Order: sequence, then C-alpha cells, then structure tokens
Amino acid sequence: MQRTQPPQLDDIDRSILDLLHHDAELTNKALAARLGIAESTCAYRIRALRDAGTITGRRLTVDLGHLGRPLQAVVKVRLGTHDATSVRELYDALTRAPGVIQAFHVAGEDDFHLHVAVADAAALRDFVLQHVTVHRVVRQTETQLIFEHRGGTSPHVADR
Repeated sequence: MQRTQPPQLDDIDRSILDLLHHDAELTNKALAARLGIAESTCAYRIRALRDAGTITGRRLTVDLGHLGRPLQAVVKVRLGTHDATSVRELYDALTRAPGVIQAFHVAGEDDFHLHVAVADAAALRDFVLQHVTVHRVVRQTETQLIFEHRGGTSPHVADR
C-alpha cells in the first residue's frame, strides 16, 4: 500500500473536522455560520478535504439491540503461523463474518481484535467456533464482553 503525504490542515480545516466529528449531519449553511465563513468557502473546504482523502465517509450509528444483537464483545485472535497469504486470507474471512462490526490487525501478543455484536452468549460461542477457530492458522482466542462503550474525542482536536 502506497502512502501519500497528508495535506496541511489549517485552523479552519480542523474546526470543520471537529464540528463534523460531533455532528456529521450539520448542513453546509449551519457549518459556515458556526465558523463565521461564507457558505461557498465552507463547501469548497469540505470538498477539498474529501478530495484529499481526509474525510473518507459518514457514519451511521445503529442501536444493535434493535437488530437483535444486544451482546457485544471483543474477540482476540492469535495465530500459529504468520505468512502473508494466510494472514491476508484470514483477515478477509474475518471481516466478512456475520456480526463483525470492526476487525483490527494489531501488533503485540494478539494478531487480530474483532468487535462483534451477537444475539446472546450461545451466539457468541457459535461465532467463535464457526467463524474464527475453524481457520487452520488460528492458535488461540480470548473473548471479552463489552459492558458499555463510548466514543472518544476526535483525534485532530488532540493534535492541535
């Protein structure tokens, strides 16, 4: 994967990102008013942030309990072998497994952390047995229940 230099962000760009981080549904008009800039300037800045790849999408938050998946967990996965092909194939399979909200390829003792949502404890057990430990490269798993989670502050705010 080729990496490009990130664009230089000024205070207006950072303010736009901060406001959109907290409310991605803000209209251009409302955003411009809060920033004290022209609507056309605001629209241009947002388009430039998208074109540069700084803004990569919008996120919808859903109550997973309403979807019949009230139990969330982190499943830690450790591999027995680490050849590139096996890791890539496993990562692809894990991200396609039903109930996976996010899959992280991480450094340290574990190789992957999966944030999953399921119906109940039996469904969590079945998820691990049917979608994780069935892969020959998986050596060990550890599952941690999530009691509660909260979003954090936007990273760009901390970097100011």
